[in-house]
Amino acid sequence: MTTVRDTDDTAASLRAAMVSKLHEMGVFQSEAVGKAVGTVPRHLFAADEPLQAAYAANRALVIKRDSDGHALSSLSATHIQAVMLEQAEIEPGMRVLEVGSGGYNAALLAELVGETGTVVSADIDEEIVERARACLDAAGYGSRVQVVLADAEGGVPEHAPFDRIIVTASAWDIPSAWREQMSERGRIVVPLRMRGITRSFAFDRSEKGLVSASYRLCGFVPMQGSGAYTERLLKVTQGVALQLDDQRQEFDTGALAAAVRSRRLEVWSGAAFDLPDELELFLATSTPDMVMLHGSKDLVDEGVLALSVTRGVPALVADGSFAYRTKRPNEETGGFESGVFAHGPEAKTVAERYVELLRRWAADHRRRGAADIRYVPMPEGAAEPSAGVVAKRLGAVEVSWS
Repeated sequence: MTTVRDTDDTAASLRAAMVSKLHEMGVFQSEAVGKAVGTVPRHLFAADEPLQAAYAANRALVIKRDSDGHALSSLSATHIQAVMLEQAEIEPGMRVLEVGSGGYNAALLAELVGETGTVVSADIDEEIVERARACLDAAGYGSRVQVVLADAEGGVPEHAPFDRIIVTASAWDIPSAWREQMSERGRIVVPLRMRGITRSFAFDRSEKGLVSASYRLCGFVPMQGSGAYTERLLKVTQGVALQLDDQRQEFDTGALAAAVRSRRLEVWSGAAFDLPDELELFLATSTPDMVMLHGSKDLVDEGVLALSVTRGVPALVADGSFAYRTKRPNEETGGFESGVFAHGPEAKTVAERYVELLRRWAADHRRRGAADIRYVPMPEGAAEPSAGVVAKRLGAVEVSWS
């Protein structure tokens, strides 16, 4: 018979192993975040899961699904939670707003701000709010975290200003309320979606809006409420679709459907293929003609498309033709070489455009530091997409590479 003490002892052992794993992965940049992760009993926020699942460093746990089985709320992997907390650089005594409640991350925040700090956790789902409160009470953090029911688009003005705003759902834009409710030393850490990719940005105040101090690869369930946004999924043909940021973009789906079955053109760049996460950010923000191409495994098995389309791959689409990134083994380029597959009547043209981006990345930006990223507020609908500019409803993300 397993006792409560046995469970607690096993949980403590698993928690210590998880902390060691995260240290090995190089996640912790500060003693404070590592100590917080080693202190909070994560299994009490995942009571329906085995202890091993609760303390898996890289495993997200779904808390609630919609009627179609899509995740509405999840307990994010400890790995990405710790990464975002390191991005936030939280200090004792700070006031912190968490957008999206699960309970566990709020408890980590409570450890970081200490007894003199304040943590407010907001969620739009009443069921999730009540669950978070119950879990925090069970773990001993009920008096240290205020969990409120709110649509995050408007922030939580009654508890503002905040020194840190940590967003634990994927956002498509940055609401004005978040900027307005920042303190003078405020920082927003937000998983921001842009042209089919998501990065966790740490944004600080600047004269014109916000400037990124860092960004990291991540993935989260989408934001709900008035700030929700669904990228357009444009069906091209059976098993092929384009994911679009801009609802106004128009493509000749008939021409593209014919292009899918046309003879494939291969063009190789002669440049090394590595660091695909950084490369994808470069590709996605280099031109508004870049969208995400999704294809079925059946078309891959038939030899029509490459395997990369099953995960979604940046594709350049123009004139009834498209090109997308691929790779092949090449010891001369360090293991793999980047290239493109192109289809359609203008395959040669779109392939050359794409390959030029790959070569520019390899020559000018690969392994040479991060992008400079800013969020510039604008009147609603005023932002226009262009090279290095991703238009949002309330502003624009401006990306430049040193």
